[in-house]
Amino acid sequence: MPATEMLKATEAAVVARVSLRDVNRVIDERILPETLVSVENGRFVLGAACTLIAFYFESAKRLTSEERLFAIRSAEPRLRRWNRAATEAMLKADWTVRHDFLTIDLLPFFERSVARLERLDAAREVVTISDDIMGGTPVISGTRVPVHDVAAALAAGVPAKEILEDYPSLTEDRLELAALYAEANPLRGRPKPLIARLPEGARILSDHRVPRRRAG
Repeated sequence: MPATEMLKATEAAVVARVSLRDVNRVIDERILPETLVSVENGRFVLGAACTLIAFYFESAKRLTSEERLFAIRSAEPRLRRWNRAATEAMLKADWTVRHDFLTIDLLPFFERSVARLERLDAAREVVTISDDIMGGTPVISGTRVPVHDVAAALAAGVPAKEILEDYPSLTEDRLELAALYAEANPLRGRPKPLIARLPEGARILSDHRVPRRRAG
């Protein structure tokens, strides 16, 4: 399988809209067929297989484990042959799976996965990583705005409008794509604390910090 068609586990979680723990679970418990995953030099999932990850967890309240696994095994041959060039034709295909008296349509799950894959592609394109720019820190292309700082600000509730006032060259869509990229590519280690915004008109005179003395 071409490496370009495979997603890191964190990326697969974003596309399937599940937690990273859920992605690891479908790999560890072999809920996903081995033909759709790779565990060499990391954990990777075929992009289209996010269809099955989303289906497995979203249908858990309505379908038994046996029924969900049957649908996954039935769809595996088609998804195994997936690549970006084949997506349009596959969107027009019949994704119906029949199990005894049950009929399952996987097309809505495939459509949503394709749409999220396209957004992930767009997020990758809006980010620049270069040793010449902030030492390789991921930034929004054409700027020196760190992607993960934008994502942290949005996650902390800072309105996109306020961020755009500070960076008028950006757009709301680029902010959303930056946040999506950061979610799919989280920073390692403990995240930096988000610095609170100063009241309007205030400015920092000194950021020198004095160690607290221990009581006698």
